[in-house]
Amino acid sequence: MLLAGKTVIITGASRGIGRAAAKECARQGARVVIGHSGSEQGTEAARSLIEEIAAFDGQAIEVGSDAADPDTGDRLVAGAVNAFGSVDVFVNNAGICPFHSFLDMPREVYLKTVNTNLNGAYFAVQAAANQMKNQGKGGAIIAVSSISALVGGGMQTHYTPTKAGLHSLMQSCAIALGPYGIRCNSVLPGTIATDINKDDLADEEKLAYMTSRTPLGRLGEPDDVAGPIVFLASDMAKYVTGASLLVDGGLFVNLQ
Repeated sequence: MLLAGKTVIITGASRGIGRAAAKECARQGARVVIGHSGSEQGTEAARSLIEEIAAFDGQAIEVGSDAADPDTGDRLVAGAVNAFGSVDVFVNNAGICPFHSFLDMPREVYLKTVNTNLNGAYFAVQAAANQMKNQGKGGAIIAVSSISALVGGGMQTHYTPTKAGLHSLMQSCAIALGPYGIRCNSVLPGTIATDINKDDLADEEKLAYMTSRTPLGRLGEPDDVAGPIVFLASDMAKYVTGASLLVDGGLFVNLQ
């Protein structure tokens, strides 16, 4: 029970990595706030996740609000405080990646990606950090960045800068928030099989290539990222801040 007594907010938690992280945090004793888009589909998925968590006596609530909205962080914090009395861990996981070529990138696709992945995240992290500061007990902030923060992608020119930005944000926030006992770290997943890349990985040739370049011999699953998130959220990582953890099956080192 590494997170017993802690309240954890996770954005983009109705599916993929966020959903796996929410379940594992709850298994480890956390009270979980499931952030999601607020759409009908997102609400339905979040409520089914609450049922899954309740099945093993975990506690969770859902808060629907677009990750691109600068006020979403305030809504998530308010939901956490009203339901559970505190915010101890904030996991910024929400993100989109609509693959598109660079030269004809629609302005609206670029702006939606940046607003969802980075701008909304900035203000959500700020809201969580202010709550943690006011509580006076420290806390942990974790950004789900990506291996894409470190390597380029021809169809991801709008996406990779946002993931590099999250990684950099955690480094700077580690300095800014360290005096308040708030630790800030990032996880950098490699190729994880989720909805965000299912169309891309439907290409059997690309799937075989990515698998062959991964030393562990398989693509990642959302559960593979949940454990590292729990570690960074827990007191086992009480002296870890400003760090980044690759969770990629060895893909990055094999791309050198």
